Amino acid sequence: MLGLGIIGWIIIGGLAGWIASKIMKTDAQQGILLNIVVGVIGGLLGGFILKLFGVDVEGAGLIFSFLTCLGGAVLLLWLVSLVTGRRAGV
Repeated sequence: MLGLGIIGWIIIGGLAGWIASKIMKTDAQQGILLNIVVGVIGGLLGGFILKLFGVDVEGAGLIFSFLTCLGGAVLLLWLVSLVTGRRAGV
């Protein structure tokens, strides 16, 4: 995902963050800026975890980058709900 550039990070991060917030039912609590932040941080988190398992994240392509961001964003939202004690959607 590092090869996408800043515009690519924003677009893919925003999309992944928005879809993750729909999956975790936190969309009403998040705006577009928070969706982008969650997606970008989720991409970094997902990429880090996949690298631990030996997956070539950089050479996997755009769809794989998006899925990595989406998975990382869902994981991030889940972790935040655990730490804050809030259930998703409440």
